[in-house]
Amino acid sequence: MHTTIEYTFPTDIESILKRIEAIDPIKYARTRNFIDGDVTYLSPYISRGVISVRMIMHSVMQRGYKLYQVEKFIQELVWREYWQRIWQHKGDEIFTDLKRPQPDYLHKEIPESIVGANTSIAAADNYIMQLYEQGYMHNHIRMYVASIACNIAKAHWLQPAQWLYYHLLDGDIASNHLSWQWVCGSASSKKYYCNQENINRYTGSKQQQSFLAHEYDILTTMPVPEELKKTTILKLETVLLENSVLNIDNRKPTCIYNSYNLDPFWRKEENVNRILLLEPSHFNKYPVSQKVLDFIIALSKNIEGIVLYVGEFNDLLNEYTEPEKSFIFKEHPLSTHYKGICDERDWISKNSTGNFTSFFSFWKKVEKNDV
Repeated sequence: MHTTIEYTFPTDIESILKRIEAIDPIKYARTRNFIDGDVTYLSPYISRGVISVRMIMHSVMQRGYKLYQVEKFIQELVWREYWQRIWQHKGDEIFTDLKRPQPDYLHKEIPESIVGANTSIAAADNYIMQLYEQGYMHNHIRMYVASIACNIAKAHWLQPAQWLYYHLLDGDIASNHLSWQWVCGSASSKKYYCNQENINRYTGSKQQQSFLAHEYDILTTMPVPEELKKTTILKLETVLLENSVLNIDNRKPTCIYNSYNLDPFWRKEENVNRILLLEPSHFNKYPVSQKVLDFIIALSKNIEGIVLYVGEFNDLLNEYTEPEKSFIFKEHPLSTHYKGICDERDWISKNSTGNFTSFFSFWKKVEKNDV
């Protein structure tokens, strides 16, 4: 037996803001690694740009906490910003082994037993099935699954990372892909391993006999278990609606929203068109499940006057004679092909850009100047 948590993610802005108000940063720091710990369940809204880490940090700090009391919670927010800054600086390099070739991988596929949720590790299998049903996986379980896939099954990290991203409501390419690289050792100095005792402790599982029921020195050298040997190549796809007929007033500027900018407060008082742009080229390259797509569209309904458009940004250019003055969007590594007025994202640290060799070098700068 192990603890099972039901995850729910409402899409109305009032419920989302209530989750921010309900944060207990001290209890979070103490319990966050346990499957039933006091985590915020805000990551889907951060990833989709409904709210920002800066907004959450300010909400918590305005309650009168001292930094030392909430440092672990604030650090977790800054980790998310750190991943984004790496993507911003490195660009498409994050889709390759970032610091060194992944050590000891044997193939670039994914174990069939991970996709089928039958690895024989009961907690992992349970939460993979829950991922399919609910679109969420606790961060500690993500680390377990990544370690099993990359370090025990010896798969290269990229295809398993794409599989997880496909199913996550909180899918964020930077934090997802770079976390997989951290686990497998291509963006860190060593691999992350978990054993059965560790899994039991944090999930409430009681499993005793498994291929992970060993000390760590054995796990690092053992051959690939039979349960993980069979592999597959996934064909992931997103089914979008047919190309839209756009009905807007092209005498007004247009704010462009997308699957990572669904901020209902952004330029809220301005008289503009508001378009949720779903580009087939984007979803062909970075596919998501139907559950994720439905979640994105539901979140967009918090934006008054939003119009859904399935098509490419370049198709929108035909609607305007002066696109550089007509379109407004937020900076993001996946919107570099947009043209118009580019707004900065709502960072915790607006000046912490460039190449940081580690999270803690990034944190020290943020801590000194912004927290």
